[in-house]
Amino acid sequence: MDMNTVLAVIGVIVVAVILIAVSVWWSKSRRRDLDRAVGQTAPDDKRTRDAKAAADARLAAEAEAEVEAAKAEKARSEEAVSGAGDGTESGPSMSEPVSAKDESAAAPAAASTESRAESQSESQAGAETVASGATPSPKVESQTSDSLIADTEPKLASESKPEPASEPAAPEAPETPAAPAQPKSETPESIGSRLTRLKAKLAKSDNPFGKVLFNILTKDNLSEADWEDVEDTLLLADVGAEASGQLVDELRTDARVNDRSNPAEVRAALKEKLLDLVGRDTDRRLNAEKPGANKPGVIIMVGVNGTGKTTTAGKLARLFVAEGKQVVMGAADTFRAAAADQLETWGARVNVPVVRSDKDGADPASVAFEASAKAKETNADVLIIDTAGRLQNKANLMDELGKIRRVTEKNLPVDEVLLVLDATTGQNGMIQAKVFAEAIGITGVVLSKLDGSAKGGIVISVQKELGVPVKLVGLGEGPDDLAPFDPEGFVDGILA
Repeated sequence: MDMNTVLAVIGVIVVAVILIAVSVWWSKSRRRDLDRAVGQTAPDDKRTRDAKAAADARLAAEAEAEVEAAKAEKARSEEAVSGAGDGTESGPSMSEPVSAKDESAAAPAAASTESRAESQSESQAGAETVASGATPSPKVESQTSDSLIADTEPKLASESKPEPASEPAAPEAPETPAAPAQPKSETPESIGSRLTRLKAKLAKSDNPFGKVLFNILTKDNLSEADWEDVEDTLLLADVGAEASGQLVDELRTDARVNDRSNPAEVRAALKEKLLDLVGRDTDRRLNAEKPGANKPGVIIMVGVNGTGKTTTAGKLARLFVAEGKQVVMGAADTFRAAAADQLETWGARVNVPVVRSDKDGADPASVAFEASAKAKETNADVLIIDTAGRLQNKANLMDELGKIRRVTEKNLPVDEVLLVLDATTGQNGMIQAKVFAEAIGITGVVLSKLDGSAKGGIVISVQKELGVPVKLVGLGEGPDDLAPFDPEGFVDGILA
């Protein structure tokens, strides 16, 4: 091994020893600084430690004596108050303020004595430390300042004496919580009033085809062109080709029309022919209202989207409530957003319970089953089941209607299936009606929106094509704008 290698090894060893020494010194210095910062540095003077121990013992003895004296004073005060208060009603109530006063006065006195003793001992300890040439520790200085602050606070507290507590008032009776406000129930309009409004609204319709017919038929010397105008008017009013041809043929052969000398007779002849087409003797009562009807009577509402099934169901419930019947509704339209909420709103206005699913998209047949079970349990008069709107060319949706009916009939027989048609759709509604009649078997038709721009001839064509009567008509957007269909009122309205 050469000399350079030996020197290198020695140099490395020396550097390592120096680093170790520096690290040991640094750790000790850091620990000492931390102890000094926290205040845990022990006093170096033995006399200071002995003086502090003696002062602590003396302070503890004095504090214990003060506490014992306070307890004895409190006991004497309670005995004096209780002896003076025997035989009076206010004795028990007055002892509490006195004891509280003594207790509040004794506590600051004890604290004040304890603080003064501690400050004196700390001052003596500090004096001894200074006399011996030692520097007092930061802990002793902080304790001295704290004792001075504590000595001042009890004096202020003792100077402000608490006032005796007044006699407690008698406890008030707990208030009974008010019952939650129930929604105000509405009183639906009577049927007679609805029929009166039906005539008035039909008379104000934009398409009263009866007026046009009357104006044509009262002309002098009716030509072939006039009769063609009559037929065109009927077709435009959605009466249908077959019914229009039948009416024109009957009017041609009526002597009252050919003799145009009396317009009143022409009007009477036209009214009679229209009543024959509408069906004056047709039984338009709902099956739930017929004698011997099932109880509860079940009505299922069907139709395409946008015809107003849910609104019609709510209005129909109001119609039954106006007759004094108990109604339950089932929200089986689980696909349209807020359909169940809409039906609940209708029900809440006339206190009609609504059975619904907790989530959207649930099985509508299960909702119908639960609704029928509740109607049977509560012995309701009528159950109205609202279904989802569906297109007539969707076979799976139409099959679902059959499932709803079959599941409902496990609890209750279905008395009525009402098809809701929009009267403004005209002959397009006829195609829908035929498919629904084949899929589920309808027993009646509800014509909604039969006001404004509606063409009243749809009443004639839908009955002639389906062989089922129009039982209800919607007159507008009001909650009571649904009425049983009255043929004479309808014809009078379109001829007014």
